[in-house]
Amino acid sequence: MSGLFGGGGGDSGASEQLEEQKKENERLRKQAEDERRQLGEEDAARRRARTRGGARMLLSGARVNPEEGITTLGSAGSSTTTQG
Repeated sequence: MSGLFGGGGGDSGASEQLEEQKKENERLRKQAEDERRQLGEEDAARRRARTRGGARMLLSGARVNPEEGITTLGSAGSSTTTQG
């Protein structure tokens, strides 16, 4: 039927639509991949913090007396102060 009216280039709109759909699919795939990578990194960071004790290990082997607690400046021999 398209021969009667001199058609021939009838699929140009469809090819443009397919091209736009391919671009959109690629964008969505990249976005999903980025989200998956970010979630993996966050999970790995949580796992590292749990296994290594985080940045501040109070019972560290590097401290001389870890059970003693943190002493404040001005308290000469005791880590606890009493108010009277």
